[in-house]
Amino acid sequence: MSRILHNRLRSSLKKSTAWSCFDKRAVAFSIWTGKSMLLYKPIDPIHIPRRKYGMLIARAVRGVLKIRYLVLGGAVGGGMTLNKKYSEWKDGLPDMGWLNDLLPDNDQWNRFTTTLLDAKDRISDQFQIGRELTLTLTLAADPRLREAGVERAAELRAWLAQRYEDAVAAAAANNTEPAPQKIQNNLQSRPVPSSIPARGSAEDTAAYEKRVHALQEEVLALQARYQRELQRLEQENRELRQQNMLLRQGRQPPPRKLKRSLIDMYSAVLDELSGWESGEAGRLPRVVVVGDQSAGKTSVLEMIAQARIFPRGAGEMCTRAPVKVTLSEGPYHVAQFRDSSREFDLNKESDLADLRKEVELRMRNSVRGGRTVSSDVIAMSVRGPGLPRMVLVDLPGVISTQTVDMAADTRDAIKQMTRTYMDNPNAIILCIQDGSVDAERSNVTDLVSSCDPQGKRTIFVLTKVDLAEENLANPNRIRRILEGKLFPMKALGYYAVVTGRSRKDDSIQSIREYEERFFRSSKLFKDGLVTPSQVTTRNLSLAVAECFWRMVRATVEQQADAFKAMRFNLETEWKNTFPRQRELDRDELFERARAELLDQSAEVSAVAAAAWERRLQDALWSAAKDRVFAGIYLPAAAQAHDDVDKFNTVVDIKLREWAERELPTQSVLAGREALREEFSALMARAQDSDPVYEPVKKEAVEEALRRHTWEERAQDVLRVLQLNALQDRCVASRADWDAAVSLMETALKEKLSAVDEELKSLTGPGLREKWLYWQSTSEEQKRRGEVRAELERLGSSRPTLAHDEVVAVRDNLRRRGVEVDNDYIRETWKPVYLKHFLERAQTRARDCKKSFYLYSQQNGTGKECCEVVMFWRVSATLRTTANALRQQIGNREAARLDRDLREVLDEMAGDPELKQKLLSGRRVELAEELKRVRQVQEKLEEFIEALNKEK
Repeated sequence: MSRILHNRLRSSLKKSTAWSCFDKRAVAFSIWTGKSMLLYKPIDPIHIPRRKYGMLIARAVRGVLKIRYLVLGGAVGGGMTLNKKYSEWKDGLPDMGWLNDLLPDNDQWNRFTTTLLDAKDRISDQFQIGRELTLTLTLAADPRLREAGVERAAELRAWLAQRYEDAVAAAAANNTEPAPQKIQNNLQSRPVPSSIPARGSAEDTAAYEKRVHALQEEVLALQARYQRELQRLEQENRELRQQNMLLRQGRQPPPRKLKRSLIDMYSAVLDELSGWESGEAGRLPRVVVVGDQSAGKTSVLEMIAQARIFPRGAGEMCTRAPVKVTLSEGPYHVAQFRDSSREFDLNKESDLADLRKEVELRMRNSVRGGRTVSSDVIAMSVRGPGLPRMVLVDLPGVISTQTVDMAADTRDAIKQMTRTYMDNPNAIILCIQDGSVDAERSNVTDLVSSCDPQGKRTIFVLTKVDLAEENLANPNRIRRILEGKLFPMKALGYYAVVTGRSRKDDSIQSIREYEERFFRSSKLFKDGLVTPSQVTTRNLSLAVAECFWRMVRATVEQQADAFKAMRFNLETEWKNTFPRQRELDRDELFERARAELLDQSAEVSAVAAAAWERRLQDALWSAAKDRVFAGIYLPAAAQAHDDVDKFNTVVDIKLREWAERELPTQSVLAGREALREEFSALMARAQDSDPVYEPVKKEAVEEALRRHTWEERAQDVLRVLQLNALQDRCVASRADWDAAVSLMETALKEKLSAVDEELKSLTGPGLREKWLYWQSTSEEQKRRGEVRAELERLGSSRPTLAHDEVVAVRDNLRRRGVEVDNDYIRETWKPVYLKHFLERAQTRARDCKKSFYLYSQQNGTGKECCEVVMFWRVSATLRTTANALRQQIGNREAARLDRDLREVLDEMAGDPELKQKLLSGRRVELAEELKRVRQVQEKLEEFIEALNKEK
């Protein structure tokens, strides 16, 4: 487009230039001839100056027309350039489509605004209810208003409504809690209604205004409280939004430091004391819930906790292990196990069901191994509004008869466990008795009476009173029980409760309402048999909590002093027994052993290659020498009978079979053995290792080596390398030749020594042993000696004797009075022949030591010294295998062994019993006891400090 405009401008300029030239010639012609070239008329000389002015105007107009083309072309070209730049800038903008996913859509905004409007309506309804309640209270408080009638009440209602709206508007405008001194009294600006009784004096009017003013302040305070609640909710909403943004960014919100409650601190002390077997330990107060089976112990505890938190069974034992429940007050009704971070919302039925399943699962896991009950404590905490602060321990119910599916010691185990908890002199015994059965059938009352004969820490609870009242014809029996006159046991207090109607789906609130309704209509109340303070679980929980804290305040200082003295004694013993050693407990010693062992594991990769290959070659030869000698060399020599070609053929076949079947597996086993020996050597070289955790290191290494498996594909690689190495029959250097001869001599010497020992055991000691060591031969050894001597005189060079040779030896022995059979002769011939063969082989090896020059001259094709070549092939194969194993260990197996070692150490760290077995001794036990005593003392001091602040 710009090019077309440019061409048009050029053509217009050319035309204008041509026209200007033409105009000049026309004017000159007109002046000269007196005629016009354009009009073909004669020109008047008088009009020539006027014509000049006209030509000047025409030229000016023509210039202006030229400018329009320039302006039009520039505007069009600039517009196109600007459009192009705008398109490039728009394409360079980032993609903001993710905002559509982040911001809510129209439906979400509509639901959000609808929710806000509903909240506004609910708050308005609450204000309306408060306003009507205020009006009702006002009418009920003033008798004159009741006398005034409906009209006066309507006028007062209208006035209060107007006053309430003014107060709400003022509070909404200021967004603060209005102060009472800033409230204007509208009664001063409004005339007193004429309907107010005229008999009242000025004092009555002032009192009336004072009451109305107080009601106004109450309404404003109510509105301010709602305003504060809204502000709190907004603050929580802002915090939730911040946490949501952090989670979207992949960051965790910072943990909030919550102030621990007093009862939680006390429960932590009890957790530290769990399982303590010392005399003063475990003496802190707690509420122990005991009773017969199905007496209602668990139901009483649930009523105190205000939630159905325990599983139930129809006539089956449900509580199989002690359950420690820490009750504390909190804003939300939740439960949580001590070793878990999950909180169960007790207001949701699904969470309650999950909690009961978790309790049942933990109980079943604690009674494995054929047991029916367990002493392992299941610790949980329950928090909620209005809950009493105390620690309760629910124990399995005492039984009188055990069924066939129970363990044989179930009854005695339950009694022993119950007695152990009740023997604590500071334990509060909550004795539960079933009121629906005969009192004489109780098993727990005698047990409680034996542990607390004076009843100074026992609270007696009679459950199922509603069933007892229906079944008993004489209510005085219940009165005697609650007065402590029926049972020989004594108690601090006696209470009667109703904990349900034998329906599992009843909620705690419905049970509580049923309990209160029952006692209001019960004969026990109507006849005055019991006092109101002795009934309902509400009164029971208050009494138990009061007794619990009274006991805690009376004994906690004494327990703290006892642990302080215990700590001093233990520290003194440590200083005298282990003066120059740190107080490291079992976990700290294990961590030090782990760190040292992992450092030693890292040193495996730093072992020199030459050291690895020497160790691997020794391990390989130790694993292969028997197979090489007994499976390859001797059978080949026996079959060849001095035939070199046949010997080489048999050797090739047997070497290939060995390399394809046994050698790779033997090599891997040898590599593992070398790795074990190197690891053991590294552990032995550790100078600063503490002997106390050496058993941990040894056990971890042995277990890691047992688990360590060589890569499967490594055997295939080794097999290929070994087959290729065995194919090489050419000894390249004199050093290799000498090494093969040395290996052969060493193998022959070792084998000859073994054969001599075998012959000595067969034929008895020699002359030297007889004279120097006073050894003698037996009859069997003498006979073997005669056979050996005859076989040596025979001088046969074959590995097996012919029949005629055996007959000749037997006949010769018979002439000397020695009777033997053919098998006996052949059996004796084997070690005799082997000894002679080995001696001849040693001679050949010594002769071949100087034959390398002859072998090199024949380029390896000579048939002399073929045995040396065989041993060189074996040694070269083992050397190649050692090199491959060394590379495999350095590149792969050392790292895999280190990984196995870490897994073993992690498993050992999570096994307290194994750590206790491996890390033992007085040093470890004393450090463990010191650690526990310090922890208990610190927690006790922290609890005492918080307890004193609460006082």
